[in-house]
Amino acid sequence: MITQALSLPDWSPEAVVFDCDGTLVDTERHWQEARRRAFDAFGLTPPPGFAERAKGVHYTDCGRLMAEETQKPELAADLARALLEHFLALVADDPVTMPGAVELVRLLSGRMPLAVASNCPLEVVEECLGRAGLRRHFQHIVVPSGTSPDSGCEMRPGIVRPKPWPDVYATAARLCGVEPVAALAVEDSLTGVESASRAGLRVVGVGPRPAEEDAVRADLWVETLRAPELLAWIGAGVSGGG
Repeated sequence: MITQALSLPDWSPEAVVFDCDGTLVDTERHWQEARRRAFDAFGLTPPPGFAERAKGVHYTDCGRLMAEETQKPELAADLARALLEHFLALVADDPVTMPGAVELVRLLSGRMPLAVASNCPLEVVEECLGRAGLRRHFQHIVVPSGTSPDSGCEMRPGIVRPKPWPDVYATAARLCGVEPVAALAVEDSLTGVESASRAGLRVVGVGPRPAEEDAVRADLWVETLRAPELLAWIGAGVSGGG
């Protein structure tokens, strides 16, 4: 079901950049379980509402957040390492695509450049896409190579900062050979929506519609990538060359 419709029906993308976690591959439950295991390994109790605050956050920043919210700042690096180790083990055992992801990627594949912009390490994205049978459809994968989004640093050549900085989406559009304003981002987290919007891409948000002040940050919200209206719009734009 389309829950918001603005200017997208009159516009067609020249490239599409997808988030991976929670957008293409159902890994958020693995991150949740990995966080639970990491907390448990250090004898810590997850603070109320932590799962929502951690959604879409780079794993190193998540480790820092886990440490800060449990008053154990000295454990930030150890928690981040444990989080990634548990996640990799979980996703290797149980890769599942999100509803509609395969259909949408196949619809677009070969007709325009496709890329992935993710906060996950490259090996995680490659593993997830490979096991889901989607890797061959993407010409580019962009992941952070730089510092924490909380560091306040400016962008430097060769440094790609994690979401919510715009770097991963701006870089993905450039690699696809299009201006950011000509590209579409597909995202499930508000962190990712902010990143794509700051980069200048139009954005489709996927999942339950958030509060209105957050919903307006995307051009469109759909419950799943199987939304018939979304597939019809993308199909018409691709067929029309738009």
